[in-house]
Amino acid sequence: MDTSMQDDTWMPTFYVGQYETDRALPVTSSVLYQAHDCNYDMLTTPITTPFFRHRVQELVTQALQNRIGGDDQASIPTIPPLTLPDTPLTPGDITSQLLAFVSPWIDLCSPDPLISNISRQVLYLEIAYAAFCGIEYVFIPGPKLYHGDAVTHGTPQYARAVQEALSIGSHLSIHIILSMIADPIEASRAEMGNLASQTRPEYIDEVDELRPQKPDMFGTWDAWNTIRTVCKYSNRLFVALSLPKELPPLSVQSRWYSEPVKLLAMTPDTFSYNKHNKPVLSDLLKSFITRLMRVKVTPWILLCDVGPIPGLDDPEAKISVSDGFLSPDTVADAATSPTPAEAASRFQSTSRHTDDLTPHLSYIRWLQRRQPPRTIVEKYGSGYQDYLQVPLQPLTDNLESMTYEVFEKDPVKYDLYEQAVRQALRDWRDEEKPTSNPDGRVVVAVAGAGRGPLVTRALQASKAENVEIDLWAVEKNPNAYVLLQRHNKEDWDRAVTIVQSDMRSWTGPSHHDPSTSTLPNSSIHQTSNASSDPTHYPIDILISELLGSFADNELSPECLDGILHLLAPDYGISIPRAYTAFLTPIAAPKLHADISSRNSWDPTAPDTPAVVWLHAIDYLSLAAKPPYPDSDTSENNSSNLKGKNKAPSANATTPTTPLPSSPLILPTWSFHHGPLPSVPSSNTHNTRHARLSFRTRHRGVCHGLGGYFEAVLYPGIELSTNPETMERKSASMISWFPIFFPLRTPLYLPDHSLLVVNIWRQTDGRKVWYEWMVEVFGYNLLLGGETRLVRLGGGEVGSSVKNGCMM
Repeated sequence: MDTSMQDDTWMPTFYVGQYETDRALPVTSSVLYQAHDCNYDMLTTPITTPFFRHRVQELVTQALQNRIGGDDQASIPTIPPLTLPDTPLTPGDITSQLLAFVSPWIDLCSPDPLISNISRQVLYLEIAYAAFCGIEYVFIPGPKLYHGDAVTHGTPQYARAVQEALSIGSHLSIHIILSMIADPIEASRAEMGNLASQTRPEYIDEVDELRPQKPDMFGTWDAWNTIRTVCKYSNRLFVALSLPKELPPLSVQSRWYSEPVKLLAMTPDTFSYNKHNKPVLSDLLKSFITRLMRVKVTPWILLCDVGPIPGLDDPEAKISVSDGFLSPDTVADAATSPTPAEAASRFQSTSRHTDDLTPHLSYIRWLQRRQPPRTIVEKYGSGYQDYLQVPLQPLTDNLESMTYEVFEKDPVKYDLYEQAVRQALRDWRDEEKPTSNPDGRVVVAVAGAGRGPLVTRALQASKAENVEIDLWAVEKNPNAYVLLQRHNKEDWDRAVTIVQSDMRSWTGPSHHDPSTSTLPNSSIHQTSNASSDPTHYPIDILISELLGSFADNELSPECLDGILHLLAPDYGISIPRAYTAFLTPIAAPKLHADISSRNSWDPTAPDTPAVVWLHAIDYLSLAAKPPYPDSDTSENNSSNLKGKNKAPSANATTPTTPLPSSPLILPTWSFHHGPLPSVPSSNTHNTRHARLSFRTRHRGVCHGLGGYFEAVLYPGIELSTNPETMERKSASMISWFPIFFPLRTPLYLPDHSLLVVNIWRQTDGRKVWYEWMVEVFGYNLLLGGETRLVRLGGGEVGSSVKNGCMM
């Protein structure tokens, strides 16, 4: 992790392939190596030849003639097995670098049973042979949503065919070639010469729904959702996304960003051309590609029909290398891990000349070198995008030093803590508050000191404000306790009293016999070996860093309940003072697929909230101005926030009104910490319930809830993981990833639906767990114009009771 934090020369790896509709077959090793020399990484190949297509077309024509002749009940013909002239593929060393394309002329969605059956036979034959040859990546043309002037509903039968293909090719991955939106005009152009054009009119006439005049922005995504749902979110099923010149709205872009996009296909129509007639991409397209190149597994780029591979007719000729150096001012190549093509191109550096025979590839390589540097958060989280982690059990497990070290890498959090301690000490001095230590020092205790970063910050704050403190460090981990002693001896000049104890059983600071104050271990206390009854006194400032990804999920309230009675009753300060948990519904298909794959060996996986850097997701509910009138936050546990556990002030924790396109992230509940008269006799006061409502504008699928928090360390000093306020309150903070509450069964949401979330924080006195439920409602228009809210689905309760956080 240190390397990624210090690497300023990082550059994403672009794997670029080349596709030709009329490629000369077969693709041999010499062709592939020539492509590498030109700076391509991989090539495509059809699985079958035009000869095979002609053979199938004749079979279909004969079958159609038999039916016209009156034999409408004739059986559907069977395509004979492949023969040598039918396929250019053969097993070999280069197959791993070939992308195999299923015949684009089939129509798995056809309403005509003859066409759809023949298409399935072609698919199964080609998949079986590709698997035999050792092909790893197969690409299938996406479902045809329109036939003639009608909308056909053949996506389920298409999905069933893909599901069967996955079982036939059990070791290869399948990529569905999809456009970003469903455009009926473009679809009609693609039908010419394909089996779809041979669909019999009587089957199209049976379709009730006519072809729309305008594109359906989420139509293609809707079809993809059906396919992957039928295929049970297979981890061998991906999207190959065809990029248009003009991108659809941001809502559509965000939806595809959340999906498993493995390839970006670009044709000459994707590019614009500058005044020198050189291909370029629009700024919006460049931004979209940059965003996709930040995901954990970056997509490949496929340049389609942008020209042949130079030099195939004359292998000895010197050719230009598309290395991306478009001008002398371009910086040197900083890639540390070159692709096979980049490695080969280094031997061609002396053969560059001004004639660029692959301008599209040159532009993509240039774009690769112009990618913006990673942010601090991206450097820190590299490799952890959408990686599920089980939350810590800090009360039952003693953390390893490496775990502490990860937390301590965040300077932002500790800077804010130091600011909070400084402000508290400054106010204490300026307001002339009495101190609990008779010698006039402010009594400061760090509860859960770990390896001591907050202790160091407290000492620095004391020195900066010129306010003397009586500093205590309490830590239950016996291993960390040893390190704290070393720090006290070597770094802190024995200015800290170290106590090995669970904070909930610690009896508090105490006076010591002056005659022992100079002994070597005078600042080391263990609660189990006290030789006399000391005189205890209160804590003035209590500092802790017990927050989890959902604020309270690592039992900060329960831990502090056991020590807050030691705070000075009139002036005692807790840092943090308060914190609030937030939720929003999200589409996270990659996370759902990961959890589903774990379900076979971990049945509790779908009911376990996970800490995860939410990366490839789509927010399903967007904020509006003014806020939605029925966004229900009135039940955010106001009845449960009694006594000392009241919500913090609105101006301290409520996020500012977000922009119209920002996600709607609502508060669930809050905890406030200050002096308590005594240790609570039970934990029921820490239970919570919230009911939240979210409107959705566009259809989608809810896979779970994203959880965040905001905390008030001291008035005016806050930290946040809430995407809406993090930049303002604690920019570049890396200590916490969000939390994800999964849904066992994803919920489909129609356009303009209402999502209602209920979430509970439960306890039985031994552990704490969460329960959550999501329901979706739609609006039913009645006669007379009245609308009625109708429940459409949901209601399954998730519960982490089996993996609750032990007290």
